Amino acid sequence: MTTQTITNTAEQLIAKLKNKTAIVGVVGLGYVGLPLAVEKAKAGYQVIGFDVQQEKVRKVNRGENYIGDVVAADLEELVQSDQLKATADYSFIGEVDALAICVPTPLDVYKQPNMEYVQNSAKAIAKHMTKGTLVVLESTTYPGTTEELIKPILEESGLVCGQDFFLAYSPERVDPGNKDFNTKNTPKVVGGLTDACTQVAATMYRSVLEGDVHEVSSPAVAEMEKLLENTFRNINIALANEMAILCNKMGIDVWEVIDAAATKPYGFMAFYPGPGLGGHCIPIDPWYLTWKAREYNYHTKLIETAGEINDSMPEFVIQRCMEILNEQGKALKDANVVVLGVAYKKDIDDYRESPVLPILEKMTQAGARWTVADPHVQEFKLKGKLYQTARLTEELLEQADLTVIATNHSLFDYEMIMKKSQAIFDTRNTYRNKEQSNYLKL
Repeated sequence: MTTQTITNTAEQLIAKLKNKTAIVGVVGLGYVGLPLAVEKAKAGYQVIGFDVQQEKVRKVNRGENYIGDVVAADLEELVQSDQLKATADYSFIGEVDALAICVPTPLDVYKQPNMEYVQNSAKAIAKHMTKGTLVVLESTTYPGTTEELIKPILEESGLVCGQDFFLAYSPERVDPGNKDFNTKNTPKVVGGLTDACTQVAATMYRSVLEGDVHEVSSPAVAEMEKLLENTFRNINIALANEMAILCNKMGIDVWEVIDAAATKPYGFMAFYPGPGLGGHCIPIDPWYLTWKAREYNYHTKLIETAGEINDSMPEFVIQRCMEILNEQGKALKDANVVVLGVAYKKDIDDYRESPVLPILEKMTQAGARWTVADPHVQEFKLKGKLYQTARLTEELLEQADLTVIATNHSLFDYEMIMKKSQAIFDTRNTYRNKEQSNYLKL
């Protein structure tokens, strides 16, 4: 294969991406994949979404939205105009010019990466992709995944990376519920296996997104960059959580301390404590780095300590609940507790890795009777059992021995909560510096 032929292959795909004649695919139609598919379709590409879950496929093809960051009207219009469709039939990959892999990368019980979804996606792509295809992995993972895992699988097709197809890594940066930054306007980082791979991938993203596209020298740099982002947040939240525990012991308001420190115009960035970490990124991503570091005989002490602190926060919440109830002459056992919010953060419906789940589990173990109210989550699973959330009412609050604000959704009536609750434990500083006899915060 001559250099001229390689250049021509890349240039042909770049031309198709620029004039929007390329057909684009997205593998995985979850919190990352569906918003990306919608943005690509809105940019003028014909988009095919792939997912193994038939229910997601059916919902997309009905124009039925199930992701909070997607505008329902946009999805419906794109489906009706045949700009976007979904399928569980991966043979349609043969019709696609550019693919983004947006599947889950969970941890196993030993906090090691489970790459099953990524591997299966790559194998499906390898069976059907044609010459000149671009494949971009977006799933968060450890450095080396794109080159060491994805590339060999795709080359089982007989096609050669950098010559017959183009491979890159571009980490997703979705922040569910963020009103200012979304898929379209958040800057993108792209690193390809070759210069041509980077150029082709960057062309696609520049054709879709409003945010800057930052090119790096390799997929490993882009993979490590994403882990640095979330490890930075994980460690700083752990510091805030440890400060909260210490301030509680010392009788100091940690929230007032943070507000005071935040007045410094340089050298300080405010992070806040809470009941623990949730979501698919911050609690999980640092463990990819910890796992990979073992290959180099390095122990990531700071990262692991931060993880231990954050993982311990649900236990701290239970301890505080016990103390608050004890002050009323009550025990957590047989107490009636209303927990406000099961989503892992404010104003979203996502309860993946929510710290509220281990809090509920520990309450159950302690013998408490709990009810969850969450205006964004109708039902949730805990230890394989399905639970329905309740509607927040005056009666529900009046009958509770303790109200725990676990997620500070904007839709909650906080004036009613303050008036009708016997005791409030606020893990989110919802009322700021409110002083009232029935109110205590983290």
